[in-house]
Amino acid sequence: MGRPVPLGSAPTPDQPTRFFPAATLPTLEAAPLAIVVNLVRTGRAATRPELVTTTGLSRKVVAQRVDQAIELGLLEDGELAASSGGRQARTLRFRADAGHIYAAAIGASEFHAAITDLSGVTIASHHEDWDVDAGPQATMERVQAAFAALAAKTGLGRPWAIGIGVPGPVEFATGRLVEPPIMPGWDGFSVRSWLREHYDAPVWVDNDVNLMALGEWTRGTPRDGRDMLFIKAGTGIGSGLVAGGRLLRGDRGAAGDIGHTHITDDPSAVCRCGQIGCLEAVASGWSMLDESLRRVDESAYLTKVLARNGRLTLGEIGAAAVTGDALALEMIDTRSRHVADVIANLVNFCNPGVLVLGGGVLRTGPRFLDVVASTVRSRCIRLVTAGLTIRAASLDHREGVIGAGLLAASGIFSTAPLTHWVESGTPLGHATTLQRLSAELI
Repeated sequence: MGRPVPLGSAPTPDQPTRFFPAATLPTLEAAPLAIVVNLVRTGRAATRPELVTTTGLSRKVVAQRVDQAIELGLLEDGELAASSGGRQARTLRFRADAGHIYAAAIGASEFHAAITDLSGVTIASHHEDWDVDAGPQATMERVQAAFAALAAKTGLGRPWAIGIGVPGPVEFATGRLVEPPIMPGWDGFSVRSWLREHYDAPVWVDNDVNLMALGEWTRGTPRDGRDMLFIKAGTGIGSGLVAGGRLLRGDRGAAGDIGHTHITDDPSAVCRCGQIGCLEAVASGWSMLDESLRRVDESAYLTKVLARNGRLTLGEIGAAAVTGDALALEMIDTRSRHVADVIANLVNFCNPGVLVLGGGVLRTGPRFLDVVASTVRSRCIRLVTAGLTIRAASLDHREGVIGAGLLAASGIFSTAPLTHWVESGTPLGHATTLQRLSAELI
């Protein structure tokens, strides 16, 4: 499927020429206004003189566009900037509270929903245990109910945009799930289409680990802007790579799906995807749940939990590990070594500056991080490990929903969509056109 052609660029051989109705074309004034807003929003210019220098626009044009952006409620004047020897300039700030985003990160066994401002800061959030096996209709209705509850709590209806993460490969151009290995009943389902039927807002959908990587790369600490490899180890196992500030998604959205890397020929290692010997079959959270039920008699702690609740959860196994339960620690350590072996190969291959470990496994304590760090440093070449930072995710398991909000914000503020709506001061009412124009996302 060809990508939409940005305004002003020629179509590539595999892209048909697209003619936009006159109503969608921006005015001549909209382009410099959009540039000014985005330079301030992204921090690349903070004063009127800096905007003149960065854009090459005249001082008069910059002053007019800044005044227009302030009148529209997208920018505001801040404090006086530090003096550089002449007259002190006043700083400019982006109005992140001018609108809001609905965001959700759907995992295999839980989801987070949130309302964020336009810079990705969470205004209100909701967490819920949920089995994605319930199917697309039931899952999306639960997410919609969470959005409704958050809207009632905050008074923030009508989102400017919506961002969603899901635990499977996504055809990014359509928001459609593509052969998701652990999501029965979801293949071919378009999360975007479902949400567009319920909200008058543009929608962007991506793999959940991609959005974890985006959230951590953008908002995590410490942040140094280097290439980042993010590993999620929880119910499932996946990875996301940010290189040069952009997510690597792959041709069909399956980049980073390391949970289905073949690591053993043991015929008993049957994965949920139907293959034999996948990493997830021997190292995932769901495989640990299966093993814990088979061996529960070896753990007094888990035996009591099972008798009391009639079931075991990953959270309870993590709690058992924190207490020093021998079975829980053994299962976690075995899985940590399997995952660490695969991570070491990935680090040698892609040479990231930062390796971030996230997912539910972090709730079990520092053992996973310690095993991975030791394995990577002992098995990777010195050139790769010399400057490598290895750390845990820093956003309290909210990196996925933060990334979803950032993805949606980048959608409405990418050049073509922003130029279309900026003169009205809001993208509300422009959802269909903005969805079509977006072709420059992270």
